[in-house]
Amino acid sequence: MNFKYILPNLTARAHCDIPCGIYDPTAAKVAAMTVLRMVNQLSEIEPPIGDDAEDAHALNHYHNDIVRRIQTKENHAQICKNELLILWTDYFKPEHLEKYPDLHDQFWTATKLASQNKQDVSEDKAKQLVEAVDEIAQIFYTIKNDPKRYDAYKEITNKLF
Repeated sequence: MNFKYILPNLTARAHCDIPCGIYDPTAAKVAAMTVLRMVNQLSEIEPPIGDDAEDAHALNHYHNDIVRRIQTKENHAQICKNELLILWTDYFKPEHLEKYPDLHDQFWTATKLASQNKQDVSEDKAKQLVEAVDEIAQIFYTIKNDPKRYDAYKEITNKLF
């Protein structure tokens, strides 16, 4: 069946693949904060000592705790990277780059930090990722001319843990 006779011929103009208009850096921040929390928890996990060091169950429990946090850290670093890439490629437009000429570098740095957080367990790199997401969020909410939403974003996401 030829659908051109059934469906109207319309031209859609949008800045993304599906013109949903729903963009927000909060998901990237939640993911970045999860990375930081997992890094913190990894530094707090103590290996079994004494008799427990020989106990198979204690060792398995220890390794399970480590692996689960590493997996969560890596998954959320990727979520953060994906969310940033959506903002970078679908939301921001050439006129935004004129006003914020370092925007590409900021996104590049933030997405590289997300990758580095998958490769290592570093509180410093995790904090840098959170800061990079916050800088992008500030630009995002400034462009939207909504400083109250940026304040709400900061208040909510800074209290995640």
